[in-house]
Amino acid sequence: MEPGTQSTGKPVRCPATGCAVIFDLPPRLLGRSVECPSCGGRMTARPLEVAARLELQETKIHGSSGLAIPRLPFSVLVDNVRSLWNVGSIFRTADACGVREIALCGITGCPPRVQIAKTALGAERAVGWRYRADSGRALEELVTEGYTPVAVETSERAMPLDRIEWPTPLCLVLGSETAGVSPRVLDACQLHVAIPMRGAKDSLNVAVAFGIVAQHAACALERSESRPQPVRP
Repeated sequence: MEPGTQSTGKPVRCPATGCAVIFDLPPRLLGRSVECPSCGGRMTARPLEVAARLELQETKIHGSSGLAIPRLPFSVLVDNVRSLWNVGSIFRTADACGVREIALCGITGCPPRVQIAKTALGAERAVGWRYRADSGRALEELVTEGYTPVAVETSERAMPLDRIEWPTPLCLVLGSETAGVSPRVLDACQLHVAIPMRGAKDSLNVAVAFGIVAQHAACALERSESRPQPVRP
């Protein structure tokens, strides 16, 4: 930059734990997925004031219908899913499958949004949710809370849906339709599960895939919950 000139960039901050570097970006890149120049991680470029507002939101758990609805030991992590309609659909399916909470991460949109409400049809108010800018941090929190993460991903070590033994408490991890689950989060998942594909395409819409896997997992968790517990002496 020449002496006496002013930067036309906007300051943004990397949300990755242990990085948090602040750097300038051209306004045209705000809201887009960019690479942090310090740690190399992918992030959504948000102005500092927007990032600060989201950080305040991170301390809260949202969403409660006030109804005494039994929930399974089942959570979901949504890693950088851009489509708000898909997010709404995930909420609706999560409610139907007895999910306790959804962690919305990275560029994933949060309620209240009109597009989410149109496909969630009120489920976004019935299922608890939290927002985390860093998907890895969100996963660490859920693991600390006792959840075992299972990535829905067509990786080399993914188990077919009909052969997996579901852990409990369970956290299903969903990734974007273009990039899938981010590598750092995928590596942190003990198990991967894939839906058998019998056509020309090798993947499904993320909300559709979640519906198939979540119903399968919910049935298994429900059976596990209904088993008589051993009597301790």
